[in-house]
Amino acid sequence: MQKIIRIGTRDSQLALWQANKVRKELTELGYESELVPIKSLGDIVLDKPLYELGVTGVFTKNLDIAMLNGDIDIAVHSLKDVPTVLPEGIIQAAVLKRANYTDLLVLKGNEEFFGQPGGIIATGSLRRKAMWLNRYPTHKVEDLRGNVNTRLQKLEDSETWDGAIFAAAGLERLGMRSKGAIPLTWMIPAPAQGAIMVTALENDEFVKDACEQLNHHETKVCVGIEREFLNLLEGGCTAPIGALAYVDDKTEEINFQGVLLKRDGSKKITVKKTAKMGRHRYLAKDCADYVINRGGKELMAEDEEVVAPLQNIYSTKKLSEFQKETLSETIGIQDSDFIKIRFNRIPPKVMKSEIENVVITSQNGVEALLNSFTKDEMNFKNIFCVGRRTKKLIENRIGKVTYVAKNAKKLADYLSKELKVDEVTYFCSNVRLDVLPAFLKAYDVIVNEVETYKTMLSSEKISDEVSGVLFYSPSGIESYLTENTANKIAFCIGETTAKEARKHFENVQVANLPSVDSVLELVNSYFSKE
Repeated sequence: MQKIIRIGTRDSQLALWQANKVRKELTELGYESELVPIKSLGDIVLDKPLYELGVTGVFTKNLDIAMLNGDIDIAVHSLKDVPTVLPEGIIQAAVLKRANYTDLLVLKGNEEFFGQPGGIIATGSLRRKAMWLNRYPTHKVEDLRGNVNTRLQKLEDSETWDGAIFAAAGLERLGMRSKGAIPLTWMIPAPAQGAIMVTALENDEFVKDACEQLNHHETKVCVGIEREFLNLLEGGCTAPIGALAYVDDKTEEINFQGVLLKRDGSKKITVKKTAKMGRHRYLAKDCADYVINRGGKELMAEDEEVVAPLQNIYSTKKLSEFQKETLSETIGIQDSDFIKIRFNRIPPKVMKSEIENVVITSQNGVEALLNSFTKDEMNFKNIFCVGRRTKKLIENRIGKVTYVAKNAKKLADYLSKELKVDEVTYFCSNVRLDVLPAFLKAYDVIVNEVETYKTMLSSEKISDEVSGVLFYSPSGIESYLTENTANKIAFCIGETTAKEARKHFENVQVANLPSVDSVLELVNSYFSKE
């Protein structure tokens, strides 16, 4: 039976239109697929400009997490919203043929305001704002956020705005382009504007083969140049950068134009260059170098203000530098491991004969087993585990998983009620929740516990300036409370951890997904609302 490709998408009308387009093209190629809508931070936080959220990929991060967790097989994005560097393990699988890449001005009334000093335009884009102010320096630009429908309604309801700027492709795809909309042909679009991109897991050959057939070569080349230009200028979504590459059918040349502006539009650096198709390898670099050599870095530095952290948080688990960089610049972060793991030496007699039913509830349990035995020495008939990441590690390092549950309670429920096993061997820590063994024993299931590793508390005294603490396990909370009080906000990785936190903390926040990245996204979202 052929695999059904699960298509992850934001749940806005435009995102669903794009996902359905991909689904239709996959169907025409003979592939079965289904849509899996997922909300993004960019859809949830609508009261701040995108560049103030302090997160790259505000419209894509939740889809990345869902893919890495195995909840979806591909994700469909507006390519202009995708960070130029994708998360490890995720690749660009396809770029569809580009639609209209221009920006449009949707008018509230007539065009008389163009010649007046007090015109007011709305947009949530830093690039559009800077380019508009560069052309009309006496005008005012106000922030406009939300999906296409929401933004059009806000324009309709406004009593002061003269117009708002939209991407032509979005309005046209939804059939919402008004006859009076004015194409802003002088405005260089965002890199990859008008293009739809599909991402997939690097190791999913079936999905990669399917998506490869969706690629439009000319679009892929042109948007690749635009995004490389953006990456080389280190723009992301915090600098006003425009880029456009297109192929001249007569000359078979790629025409490129790019722009970098000061946020207030008072300065700009532009570049134009052509290269023959097939000889365009250094086109983006040459253009980025041109901008940099004419003061591009200095121009961007003028917009960079040193902002003292408005909030301080503490992670009870060490974070990578990349993870820390996903936090808003208004949030200060400190971290240390409040839980330390020491693997036990497991007696060889444990593996003397085949073990029929094995239970593993954490990745630490897997690593502890591998610390004492090789894969060949572990003779397991059925392996039951908790969590997709634990499952993935087991199947990569030990063997096939018979059943995976979201938490210990659901696994215990399955083993005792549905499978009706008589006995299990539970490889666990010296510190573990009683849920699984207690539930199994209540149904007369024999639980042989093998302590594979020790969980040791390693708390530190935290400053009173810290307003929020990040927790990843109940034992992390236990460790924290040995040295600190519960007078802070508890940001928790999942409901099991949150349940323990609620016994001590008044304000408990729970991440949408059980991952470190999701906890950090929760922190950004929480403090951006204040």
